[in-house]
Amino acid sequence: MARVPLLATRGQLTPEAQRAFDQIAARRGKVVGPFQVLLHAPELAGRVGALGQYLRFEGTLPDDVREAAVLAAARELDCAFEWSSHATMARASGVADETIAAIAQRRGLEGVPDRQRVAIAFARQSIRRHRVGDDVFAAAQAAWGTQGVVELVTTIGYYTMLAMVLNAADVPPDPGTPILPLP
Repeated sequence: MARVPLLATRGQLTPEAQRAFDQIAARRGKVVGPFQVLLHAPELAGRVGALGQYLRFEGTLPDDVREAAVLAAARELDCAFEWSSHATMARASGVADETIAAIAQRRGLEGVPDRQRVAIAFARQSIRRHRVGDDVFAAAQAAWGTQGVVELVTTIGYYTMLAMVLNAADVPPDPGTPILPLP
């Protein structure tokens, strides 16, 4: 049970929140998870939704790279909702089950395709050490250029922020979605 009311239907919202709800629903098809919490601050919800729209649907990072980074961020923050929402997307984007398991179990990244390995290492280092090693940064820059690195770190920061919102509000995963084995 979430710690705050999850604003799931348009009719329960203020006019300002309805506008944000409509914007988010138009971009994503539905309003779920973090946005059901963020709608308590409608202006914030709309702005967060716009950033997510760009990162997820309009950015330059390959889908598998973005989803590997999202799963790494979800795991580093032990965010069950974010994990459950993105595990299936990661698989559909080309992230192998073995890679998903390595992220879930916080294992080494041997055998993970290079570009996904770099994204996962970038996320892990950013979150664990608050810095990225020169080797990982250089590999990311060689793979995706400066714009790609900026989008990668922003994606990691964005999903870290969403994980914090979800974890603080104790939003449970949707039933029937992949479950993250939490410690």
